[in-house]
Formats: sequence, structure tokens, C-alpha cells
Amino acid sequence: MAGAESDSQFQFTGIKKYLNSYTLTGRMNCVLAAYGGIALLVLYSKLRSKKNPAVKAS
Repeated sequence: MAGAESDSQFQFTGIKKYLNSYTLTGRMNCVLAAYGGIALLVLYSKLRSKKNPAVKAS
């Protein structure tokens, strides 16, 4: 059958229900998960890279 894919023809369980390459919703969730992971890595690196000023010897 040609045309748009419907979620009813695929019977996924577990995480495959939300992250799959067969349905538009599954593909969208994969992209959002990838972008979210990249955003978390950038945020982590920005927060971690703050350096303390060197202690002055007096």
C-alpha cells in the first residue's frame, strides 16, 4: 500500500516504540534525542570550562 505510514501497522514495544526509523514520529524522536544529546554536551563543556584565577604569591 503506497502513501503515508501509519503507526498501527508497526507493533513495537519498549523503547523501539518511540525511537524507530519506520514512522515519522519515531524519526522525529531520534532527531530530538540527538540534538538534545549535543546540547547537553555543549552545556556541560561550557559549565566545566570555568577556570579559577591563579593564587597570587605574596
